[in-house]
Amino acid sequence: MELPYRDRALSELLSCLTTIILLFGSILALAETGGDEIDRLALLEFKARVADPSGVLSSWNDTIHFCEWYGVTCGRRHRRVTVLDLNSKNLSGAIPSHIGNLSFLRELHLQNNSLISEISPRFGRLYRLQKLFLNNNSFSGQIPSNLSYCSNLLVLNLGWNALEGNLPTELGSLSKLQRLILQCNGLTGNIPPSFGNLSSLQVFTTEENNLSGTIPETLGQLRNLDTLILGVNKFVGTIPISIFNISTMAILNVAENQSEGGLPSNLGFTLPNLEGIGLSDNHFTGPIPESISNASNLGEIEILLNNFSGNVPSFSKMRGLYWFNIGQNRLGSGQSSDLDFLCSLTNSTNLGTLGIESNIFRGPIPDCIGNLSITLSLFGLSYNHISGTLPSGIGNLINLESLAMWGNNISGNIPSQIGNLNKLKILDLSRNDFSGQIPDSIGNLTMLTELFLYSNNLRGSIPSSLGNCQNLLVLDLWSNNLSGYIHPKIVSLSSLSIYLDLSQNSLTGPLPEEVGNLKNLGELRLHGNKLSQQIPSSISSCVSLEILSLEDNFFEGPLPSTMSSMRGLQVLNVSNNRLSGQIPEFLGSLNLTNLSLSYNDFEGPLPTGGVFRSAISTSVVGNKKLCGGLPDFQLPTCDYKESKQTGRSGTAKILISTVSALVGVAGILSLLYFFWCRHNKKASASSSFEDGFCMFLITFY
Repeated sequence: MELPYRDRALSELLSCLTTIILLFGSILALAETGGDEIDRLALLEFKARVADPSGVLSSWNDTIHFCEWYGVTCGRRHRRVTVLDLNSKNLSGAIPSHIGNLSFLRELHLQNNSLISEISPRFGRLYRLQKLFLNNNSFSGQIPSNLSYCSNLLVLNLGWNALEGNLPTELGSLSKLQRLILQCNGLTGNIPPSFGNLSSLQVFTTEENNLSGTIPETLGQLRNLDTLILGVNKFVGTIPISIFNISTMAILNVAENQSEGGLPSNLGFTLPNLEGIGLSDNHFTGPIPESISNASNLGEIEILLNNFSGNVPSFSKMRGLYWFNIGQNRLGSGQSSDLDFLCSLTNSTNLGTLGIESNIFRGPIPDCIGNLSITLSLFGLSYNHISGTLPSGIGNLINLESLAMWGNNISGNIPSQIGNLNKLKILDLSRNDFSGQIPDSIGNLTMLTELFLYSNNLRGSIPSSLGNCQNLLVLDLWSNNLSGYIHPKIVSLSSLSIYLDLSQNSLTGPLPEEVGNLKNLGELRLHGNKLSQQIPSSISSCVSLEILSLEDNFFEGPLPSTMSSMRGLQVLNVSNNRLSGQIPEFLGSLNLTNLSLSYNDFEGPLPTGGVFRSAISTSVVGNKKLCGGLPDFQLPTCDYKESKQTGRSGTAKILISTVSALVGVAGILSLLYFFWCRHNKKASASSSFEDGFCMFLITFY
């Protein structure tokens, strides 16, 4: 029975649809099979273009499906590459443009390799891409503008490469982008205002590039921004006030630019979640706002090298503060209470770095410093106008590794409690008014590498306990009132390699023979003391010595001949001593660039080789018995002829005197025997020997 027309038409339609569906399914299957082949070929092209010394791509062959190749992840349904992760695999070479054929790719991790060349524009075809990590390679050229086609990008990390040129304005269209990391490249130009459209952005870093211009106001539109790091560029002008209104901001860093202006007074209220602020090395002015104490999550404050001024507010609410550096500004009011803010830092139980150097702080160091956290490792107060004494509580900071207070007016004794700081590596109390003796407890600082106590009023002897500081590289006690002998333990510190300076004191006695232990020492400065006796021959063991300053002492005798082996010596100053003898010829064979022998008692001819060729590099004035040398020295000519005649005349006189003496003695003996023989000639018998001897003497006479 024939179907009605309507039913027949419907049946034909269903049959047609079935055929279309089957055909479409076949097309999809073919497309999927073709897509697989496209991915496989793209991966093989990648393998062919990069060097793989570690062999991580050895599995990339036809023995297994490419979805099982090392570093490759495929989707479960369509078996297309979704993740390629080859980070930190020592790969080198260029990424082929075929990478753009991996159209299902969502994540590409190629960071920490040695890949080169430009970033292919065909990356823009990866419209499914969410994470692109190319950081820490050697990519060059410009950032491709068509990366903006990767509209699903969440993370773009191009840091630590050699990229250059301007930032593409087109990147501002990546509305899903959360992390944009461009630091450590060679990028130039401005930050495009379009970046204010990156509404999902949480992290934006451009540190260490050559970007310039002003920071765009539009960045204040990034209401989700958590981290903004623009340091080490060439930005000018002020930080837009809109950026200080991003309440989500945790890290703000514009260090090492040319930014200016002040900080808003309400900073602590508009940025309540701030954890770190870095503004160092700019031109910021004005006070540190008191409201900063409201940002109680602050862990790092780094604002050194600016022109901030005025009183420093309290930081008592910042219990998590671990880094505080406000040095090299104009902070302080000239009042005795300038340093009271330090007491507010005693609540910061994790404080590790505290720097307030190079400001105009006055007044004493408050006793509360003894209550600072024992986590403190670096404490710098140098170059202020600090007075008073150093509180003994300093000894409580048992984890200090560096303590610098140079260039103040601190007086009184160095507290013996300083010896409690047995982790200390650098101690600099120079250029103050410390008096009294250097405490013996300083010998407890066995990890000390640098000790600077110069330009104070310290007196007494140098404590022998310093010999316990077996890691010292530098010891500088210049310009004090130290007296007594140099203890052999001090010049037995073989660790000393940079310099030892005991000059401008009142040290007496000899330079100990143990000075020869300073085999690695570069400079030895002992001038301006009262050292005496001969320069020890062991000085020649100081084979690394480049500068030796012994002037203005009472050294005597000749220069040790062993110094001829000191081939590294460049500067030698022994002027104004009591040295004598001839100037050794070997000084001319050393690599000296400056030699001062002035005001001694040297005699004889001046050598003419090496440093003696220059009257500018060599000084011999005040040695009245010198002669010869090059004309520039204007010394008298050595009279060698007179010296020879004098020598011959002296020899003749000696010979004549000797002969005369012998003749005189013989004459006296002959007379004695003559009288003796006459007295005994009546004797009845005389020996033939006596007769013969008498005749011999008479004949000789």
